[in-house]
Amino acid sequence: MKAPALPADESYRLAQLRALNILHTPAEERFDRLTRLARRLFGVPIALVSLLEEDHQWFKSIAGQSGETAPRNTSFCGHAILQDDVMVVENALEDERFHDNPLVTGENPVRFYAGCPLRTPAGAKVGTLCIVDHHARAFDADDCHTLRDLAAMAEAELVAFQTATSDELTQITNRRGFMTLGQLALNECQLKQLPASLTFLDLDRFKEINDTLGHREGDRALMDFADAMKVSFRHADLFARLGGDEFVVLFNGLQQADAEGVLERFDRLLQKQTRDLNRRYQLHFSSGIVEFDPHHPLSLEQLLESSDERMYAAKKLRKQTR
Repeated sequence: MKAPALPADESYRLAQLRALNILHTPAEERFDRLTRLARRLFGVPIALVSLLEEDHQWFKSIAGQSGETAPRNTSFCGHAILQDDVMVVENALEDERFHDNPLVTGENPVRFYAGCPLRTPAGAKVGTLCIVDHHARAFDADDCHTLRDLAAMAEAELVAFQTATSDELTQITNRRGFMTLGQLALNECQLKQLPASLTFLDLDRFKEINDTLGHREGDRALMDFADAMKVSFRHADLFARLGGDEFVVLFNGLQQADAEGVLERFDRLLQKQTRDLNRRYQLHFSSGIVEFDPHHPLSLEQLLESSDERMYAAKKLRKQTR
């Protein structure tokens, strides 16, 4: 068996994949209808929309088979994203890359595979639309053309999902995306009995920037703040702009004390960034951290309400001590 090599742009590819905000989201009809259509058009038992993470593939849609993930090192899709066009394996037993692959030698074996890479608008190949059969079969140029058309539809749906869950100004997750992805993250923390912490972040005296320097400078301040978040927080953390000058961060796996340390480092980076950019203002924020207890879990809405209350209490105290 030949494990798939890593693409030359693997770090960039993973960043583009994660920026879609779609990993581990629930099944959606707009993707499921494409895999159902692929099964009917090609007469195959299995069709998938597969996205390639660092060490596994995750199925946004899977028709004809159960499961959500599979190892990347045995995947056909890992090989498919290394190509620019449709990858066709008409008989896996005759292909040196796959003849002894456990997917080929095991129960309900893969004999035929065809997969078309799925690209982001920036060109990163993040996964495939693919079809699988348990019998060897031919796949001609017309078939490849049809699979490309279906893949183009899947790409359009990926972009639509990203657009719906991204803040237009700052290009980070918006409220809709945070509410969907945040609850999924908390569900996973509860399942694995892991801690998490959530904090509201509200810019202090933001109205003064708008009133004295104009709304264009206010927009720049919001983008600066979001850029600092991108640098400071981990891939595992979920951060978003809820609206106006309100932001939120969900720290996966961190207790409150650890999250407070991360916020202190974030504040120092924010001040340095503002000085380096020679802005006519300093950005400060009020925050309110609450900890998620997996043994007595609160919903995301409840955590947000509690964090919001603590943040406004901190903001009020800050005004009184000026």
